[in-house]
Amino acid sequence: MNTTSLSRPAFPDMRALVLGGGGSAGNAWLIGVVAGLLEGGLDVTGADLVIGTSAGATAAAQISAASPADLLAGVLSTPIPQAPSGPRGPISWAHLERTDAIIAASADLPDMRRRIGADAIELAATAGGAGRERWRETVAARLPRPHWPESNILLTTVDADTGEPVELDRDSGVDLVDAVAASCAGGPAYAIGGRRYIDGGYRRSSENADLAAGYERVLVLSPLGGRTRHPARWRSDLAAQVEELRGGGSTVATVLPDAESLEAFGDNMMNPATRPPAARAGHRQGLRAAEKITEFWRR
Repeated sequence: MNTTSLSRPAFPDMRALVLGGGGSAGNAWLIGVVAGLLEGGLDVTGADLVIGTSAGATAAAQISAASPADLLAGVLSTPIPQAPSGPRGPISWAHLERTDAIIAASADLPDMRRRIGADAIELAATAGGAGRERWRETVAARLPRPHWPESNILLTTVDADTGEPVELDRDSGVDLVDAVAASCAGGPAYAIGGRRYIDGGYRRSSENADLAAGYERVLVLSPLGGRTRHPARWRSDLAAQVEELRGGGSTVATVLPDAESLEAFGDNMMNPATRPPAARAGHRQGLRAAEKITEFWRR
């Protein structure tokens, strides 16, 4: 594990936990990894800052309000119907193909965010207000508590109208449920007051680990393994962010899905049937990683 630091961090002795996006499977895997680390003797839920993006935003809200062990037990005990074959859920293959085309036509990250935002606004107009309320109810049902915790969690999203990155916390004036719903808005734009938002994964990456700049230790859990759909020249992949963090003085550790976890994810991470196997694989991976991560986290 590379922990090289080139300069003194702005927040010495402070730790940041970064929870990346990755659909239903990714959320379950995150819960499993955090629960496995805890069982292995390391509680990372007490990080000075928790950054959550998309499915990671849901996980950030969940681990701030319930024990990882209870969350894991909930994933494993909740009956989940087998999804029918083919793409289903809020993000279909057709949607991925459309957004891939938008990304390919974009000049840079800001241009991409504006283009994706415009597309999401059109989708929201088609879905109507009822679609927005159904999504909010879905997100609310996933959270142990609907209120912001006292701990410091930061949830990423993007303003659909301007393409500007937005980070939401307990001082932002946005309800926790709405903040999570906005960060997870991978299809239609999600309205909060007079603004509309899209998935935080469009900010820079599915991790947005760069927001942990200045923290002495940064632990990144990435269900998507640091991959990106963006051109390499945009430097939005996780490896580029880790390089920047280390250049700023942070020591960084990453946990990426191992072969067992990838097999559990299957070819559709939005499929809710992947949740129990993804959580089990994440739990085993967290247990195996606990000793090394503990040495890094408590150094």
